[in-house]
Amino acid sequence: MAASRYRGLQVLVAGAGVSGRSAAEALLAVGASVTVTDASADRLAALASLQAQGADMRPGIEEPPEGTDLVVTSPGWRADAPLLAAATAAGIEVIGEVELAWWLDQEKPEGPSTWLAVTGTNGKTTTVTMLESILRAAGADVVACGNVGLPVVDAVRAGNRVLAVELSSFQLHWQQALRPKAAVVLNLADDHLDWHGSLEAYGAAKAKIFEGNEVAVANADDEWSVRLAAGAGLRRVSFTLGEPGPGQLGVADAELVDRAFGERAALAAVSDVRPAGPHNLVNALAAAALARAHGVEPAAVAEGLRTFEPGAHRSVIIAEAAGVSYVDDSKATNPHAADAALRAHERVVWIAGGLLKGADVDGLVADNAGRLDAAVLIGRDRAEFAAALDRHAPDVPVREVEAGDDASMLQAVRLAHEFARPGSVVLLAPAAASMDMFTDYAQRGRAFADAVTSVLAENPAITHGG
Repeated sequence: MAASRYRGLQVLVAGAGVSGRSAAEALLAVGASVTVTDASADRLAALASLQAQGADMRPGIEEPPEGTDLVVTSPGWRADAPLLAAATAAGIEVIGEVELAWWLDQEKPEGPSTWLAVTGTNGKTTTVTMLESILRAAGADVVACGNVGLPVVDAVRAGNRVLAVELSSFQLHWQQALRPKAAVVLNLADDHLDWHGSLEAYGAAKAKIFEGNEVAVANADDEWSVRLAAGAGLRRVSFTLGEPGPGQLGVADAELVDRAFGERAALAAVSDVRPAGPHNLVNALAAAALARAHGVEPAAVAEGLRTFEPGAHRSVIIAEAAGVSYVDDSKATNPHAADAALRAHERVVWIAGGLLKGADVDGLVADNAGRLDAAVLIGRDRAEFAAALDRHAPDVPVREVEAGDDASMLQAVRLAHEFARPGSVVLLAPAAASMDMFTDYAQRGRAFADAVTSVLAENPAITHGG
């Protein structure tokens, strides 16, 4: 067994979800003594393989066991959770799974991988998977990991030489040593304020992605991104949806253009970016900037964007019938993301609602009132949407669905179908989290797709009247 800074340590892993399991497995592999805790005894029981490897499974503890040297927390645990607060008060270091991955990566005999990191309120997953596609086109041994699904610890242990890392504010909150080669903050808007307490604290967590890296990439069209990148990195570049100036990437003559890394170079056609729309051009420019910081040639940027396959639940057309499109953007889990989804269409029957997490929807509704044919509201915080629509779009028909399961999505799609007319889009862009009704945004998106299929089957000869 190779020497490791964690060998022989007593480590408590807080949380038995995907990242917690990966952290525990990695720590056991390097010779740490591991205890895993979780509020759910059933979740712990499902990790029998960890127990077989020697991990101690303890449900619901609120004090670190005696002798604990380190706590590795799952990203969903708030800093004020009793167990983490007790550890901090006792002087025990608390880190996240990504911090653990960073240190394990530094210990690899072949040397550490190159980390290219992405954060922001919206567009993270699309950007990091675009980046993965570009790097693969360039022949790199790369994997997208982090908040995109694959724990970073697993990517490090797999040995990939380049990591395209998506980082949430929860993950970044616990970072100390992380130093990616290049990083970007795409944007910042109200989200997770119930976890961080304020927009400023949320921004401070995001800004940790820039600590000590070689290239800091900012979105010149987003005030917060520019602010957080100020003073960061050994080199700062930016991107814009307009004509790029020196040190920028941008858009000119229907092409993505680079003026930051060498001579002016055309990277790809705007038409290579899918799904179409300004928000995805932003994502493509960010991905291109990180790839160029890694030395990728323009031809690989173009090829990577052309071959990129958009992820599920991000502006996906589920069906088209009688001139009406049904679009799943369940990934729009906050007002900023929903605004981008709404702006992509001229006439919308909007399905919205869920858990707002402290965000405000007044600006979202006011800015998009003119494109709404109707709104169908679901979820716990639907009353806040209804109030905003009453204030800013009083002529828009609104219906509320009170149930809280898959049946409510079917009812919502039925109501939306009744309002839809040729040329309009029935758009699921909830502007809120999903956990009040569904396991996650993916399950919510699947429920929408299933409901669309059912409604269209119920109406095989659809005629939308005037």
